[in-house]
Amino acid sequence: MIKIKLSDLLGKNKMTQKALAEIAHIRPATVSKMYYEEIKRIDIKQLDNICKAFNCEISELLEYIPDKKQ
Repeated sequence: MIKIKLSDLLGKNKMTQKALAEIAHIRPATVSKMYYEEIKRIDIKQLDNICKAFNCEISELLEYIPDKKQ
């Protein structure tokens, strides 16, 4: 599973979803879906713009968590 840590980054940087959408040139609805981890696909350009907005590495935005075997 891939965890999107956008809520952590927004909180850490005291930024709103709306402000990020404007800075990163991403639709507010898309930012909201990322925030709530409801998004199915993320464009590479969107990831690039978010990393630029936060001046962060991709690993600060996305985290891989192995699925538990049953």
